[in-house]
Amino acid sequence: MTIPRLIRYSLAAAFVAAASVAQATNGYAPTGFGSTNKGLAGAGVALPQDALAGATNPAGMVHVGNRFDLGIALFAPDRGFTADDNAAAVPPPPSVPAGTYESRNDIFLIPHIGWNRQLDDNSSIGVLLGANGGMNTEYGTDIWRNFNNPAGTASSPTGVDFAQLFVGVPYALKLNERHAIGVMPIVAVQGFKAEGLEPFQGFSVAPDKVTNNGYDYSWGYGVRIGWMGEVTPRLTAGVSAQSRLYMQRFDDYAGLFAEHGDFDVPPTVTAGVSFKATADVTLVADWQRIFYGEVKSLSNPNDIMLGPDSLLGSNNGLGFGWEDIDILKLGVQWQYSPALTLRAGFSHADQLFDNGEALFNVLAPATVRTHASLGMTYHLGEGNSLSLAYTHAFREKITGQNPNFTGPQTGSVQMAQHELEMSWAWLFD
Repeated sequence: MTIPRLIRYSLAAAFVAAASVAQATNGYAPTGFGSTNKGLAGAGVALPQDALAGATNPAGMVHVGNRFDLGIALFAPDRGFTADDNAAAVPPPPSVPAGTYESRNDIFLIPHIGWNRQLDDNSSIGVLLGANGGMNTEYGTDIWRNFNNPAGTASSPTGVDFAQLFVGVPYALKLNERHAIGVMPIVAVQGFKAEGLEPFQGFSVAPDKVTNNGYDYSWGYGVRIGWMGEVTPRLTAGVSAQSRLYMQRFDDYAGLFAEHGDFDVPPTVTAGVSFKATADVTLVADWQRIFYGEVKSLSNPNDIMLGPDSLLGSNNGLGFGWEDIDILKLGVQWQYSPALTLRAGFSHADQLFDNGEALFNVLAPATVRTHASLGMTYHLGEGNSLSLAYTHAFREKITGQNPNFTGPQTGSVQMAQHELEMSWAWLFD
């Protein structure tokens, strides 16, 4: 077998793994945490409002009081890819059969829980739990049948399932009447499963750890820190940073991900302000950067020549070319009446990968960049309230080709998303 053909086979196996991270709306990261935050398109590092605020900025927890929040999101992604009918005829390279493919399983439930307790007037402690997953990529056909070889025959269905669960314990402290700091240790668990990748087992450092090994789980840890301060009586600023979450390797898929199954959560940094425009209207603006370049499984290039050190699963194994991205989030909140608060938000992110890698990412359609949201909170009385948030991720299509994978064949990946979240809050003494 020639080296170019070997490259194409290995690249095909690599981009199947990328489907595991297709479930997040900004690449690998949720747009926000909690219904009030999502109603503002994720903006609010300087505007804490519920017991999930620690996931955005732990310093804000000292301002939310004694409360318990419980909610669930209905997440509906519409994702798929198109393989164009222009593969080379002579000689015929491996290609994806021409057509448009839609992933099955379109509705997922994602829960969240938050609790916060004031220790005294100047400090608080809490617990929050959030899920980032429930979405998978599943195609009801053996889309890799053109790659069949003695190493294996592609099975059906083809796809992956990936989910995450985070538990944080935020502690916040007021330094004085204007400034607060916070820290939140984080424990995380990830689950992953891949199916239908049999043709690519022969191009990995661990052929028996590429596909059809059931679910594998990994645990990890990290920390988020934050500051929030009153600049003027009407202007508040906030900064928050989350470390890389160091996860155990996916041992059962050590032949699929770079660095022998390593799949850490990349670090992030967020900064923003909230401005009291009037007595009833608050404006918020956040900037966030996600450092995908820190995780080799995501950021390693895939346009390099294949060698002993770049086989799937090796320390420098082929990746997906994902880049660090910046996200701008804007929101407005209107206290319409003592009982009703209304919200709206908008966010826009950089493109996650180059057009030249579009076909390479057909099973990771993390293409969406622009989100719009609406939200509300209605106070029921006696410390109870209900919040709703709806977020729409506008359909985004990236077209291109990857000559190292399927020669001249072109294609596109596309995705749109809907999310409706509802939560109940209870304020206690």
